Amino acid sequence: MNRWKTVLITLAVALSSGVLPAAAARSATAPTESAAAARSATAPTESAAVARSASAPIADNETQPVYSRADALAETVFVEVAGVDSDRDGRPDRVAVDIMRPKETASGLKVPVIMEASPYYAGGNDVPNHVVDLDGSDPAGMEYRRNKFNDLRDEMFGLDEDLAASRAAAPPFRGYYDNYFVPRGYAVALVENLGSGRATGCPTTGLANETAGPKAAIDWLNGRARGFDASGNEIRADWSTGNVGMTGVSYNGTLSYAVAATGVKGLKTIVPIAAISSWYDYYRANGGVIAAGGYQGEDADVLARYVLTRENAEQACGALMDEIERDQDRVTGDYSAFWDGRNYLNDVGKVRASVFVVHGLNDWNVKTKQAVQWWDALERRGVPRKIWLHQGAHFNPFSFAQRNTEWLRQLHHWFDFYLYGLRNGIMDEPQADVESGPGQWAQHASWPLPGTRDVRLRLAAGTGGQNGTLSRERSGGHAVESFTDQNVRTAEQLAENVTATDPNRLAYLSPALAKDARLSGTPAVSVRAAFGGGRSPYLTALLVDYGTDARAYGGVSYGPTPVCYGQGVPGDTGCARLAEHVTVTAPYKIITRGWIDVRNRHSASRTDLLREGRFYDFDFDLQPTDYVVKAGHRIGVVLISTDRDFTLRLPAGTGVSVEPGDSSVELPLVGGRSALG
Repeated sequence: MNRWKTVLITLAVALSSGVLPAAAARSATAPTESAAAARSATAPTESAAVARSASAPIADNETQPVYSRADALAETVFVEVAGVDSDRDGRPDRVAVDIMRPKETASGLKVPVIMEASPYYAGGNDVPNHVVDLDGSDPAGMEYRRNKFNDLRDEMFGLDEDLAASRAAAPPFRGYYDNYFVPRGYAVALVENLGSGRATGCPTTGLANETAGPKAAIDWLNGRARGFDASGNEIRADWSTGNVGMTGVSYNGTLSYAVAATGVKGLKTIVPIAAISSWYDYYRANGGVIAAGGYQGEDADVLARYVLTRENAEQACGALMDEIERDQDRVTGDYSAFWDGRNYLNDVGKVRASVFVVHGLNDWNVKTKQAVQWWDALERRGVPRKIWLHQGAHFNPFSFAQRNTEWLRQLHHWFDFYLYGLRNGIMDEPQADVESGPGQWAQHASWPLPGTRDVRLRLAAGTGGQNGTLSRERSGGHAVESFTDQNVRTAEQLAENVTATDPNRLAYLSPALAKDARLSGTPAVSVRAAFGGGRSPYLTALLVDYGTDARAYGGVSYGPTPVCYGQGVPGDTGCARLAEHVTVTAPYKIITRGWIDVRNRHSASRTDLLREGRFYDFDFDLQPTDYVVKAGHRIGVVLISTDRDFTLRLPAGTGVSVEPGDSSVELPLVGGRSALG
């Protein structure tokens, strides 16, 4: 990683009229909070003390941009991760922490910290993915070797105004946190996590040692851990109030979940964006080996090797990488101790920080289940929370042109509330911001939307050579319908044409809707089926919207004109090009989907073989969604086995027979049964 960017001011900052020092604004802070008042406008207890010790000017109950980004102090601290020696060299691991803070912190100003931990700051290695065509064929010429960081960095950090110059300089403070928040009286800390870049230790794709890295940085900011400069001199964070907010996209946001689940003192809030709450659900589903969208064949070992960019990487961590490859188990796909150690939901009861969850409804890399299962677990424990759901894919909402200003307003007030203790009304606002269609944003009291009820629709066999139907009533008779698995056509290709039947899938369609119907939550299917011949153990269910419309699929287009959001310096203008959704007009869209390895019908942690030709009940969830099916459209359920873009691809030929009369789909509909007319 290159060293610090040149810091020369290019943007003058004027003190707004009516700005009050923190001492004069204390009446705007609140000294109480309780779990029962999670959604109240009460600021955290400890933050009130912070507001008294910090000196950031405040007006209208928000911090003001009066400090200079150009004059900000920058330093690197190597924080000792006590009790962790993942590279087994006999010394505690260390993380490298790049810090930017207002220059006034050198003369007594104390400020809170916005932290982003990542294994990606040093880039990544060229690592081949696992082969997924287990019959030895690859007719589509699958690209197995991809640079994940190159694919994702714009989504993670945004598109800079001068992309070429920014990438050439490779500054450590890429993104907008330093430009926007340092002038408002915050420090920004970027933690280069274990096994990457200048850190020591080894990456493990989600184990406790990775969590311990940024946790140690929080401990250092609170005087509980040791930090050193490059010469080995011990450094103390005497400028820190001890209050920390973590954020980040993808793996970076995942580390926010992980650290919050330790209950570390000083972590007041997290803002995880497109983050993983359980690594099993990233690489597996209901006992099946399932890819992250766009990364067929990637697994825990591939990602660990990818981010292993430290010095002497293979010598220090090669044996551990081999252990991960062995223990992840790409044969059965079962949930095991390996995955349980990477499941942050196990410790959600320890979460002390508030949580602002952000996720894309078209994100098939980190799927929506990751956000929703965490969101639901927080509700059960009364944790203060807020959620944004947008129509993008694996994306930072900062980059949406239509919503950039509102995102910065809410994020600013969120951090001010939890890190400065300012009573600014952010917790009195609606809990959920949801984009139900391209550019169609609305605020709601909660999510799933109020009034949502599960509605069961029954599958019924088709007649006269037609596809089957969906209805509220159970069909009579004991019809059996069958299809034969194939491994070449994608799910989209199998679902697109329902004017006729298809030997490689079954389809069931509702009547045309009399009015718009909104899904909000987690659909589920119950399928009674038998398997015979072939080798594919997968049953895949697709929920489809049939009807021509212009829809968002996650693609974006960046505008040509930069928008400036914060103070800039040469090479880091404080401006960015923002994005709009790219819509595609098509006669259908797969709303969501789900998978099960049918050998795991009883439990994701146990493989039970099937008897050929015997019928079993398979019950499983699809990925959560929020989606409007418009009037005149039809809701469809499509059943397939191999999902080419997600599952392993075994030899074609598995026969799947379904009893539609004993099968159903459960839809979370706003308004319940009345939504269907």
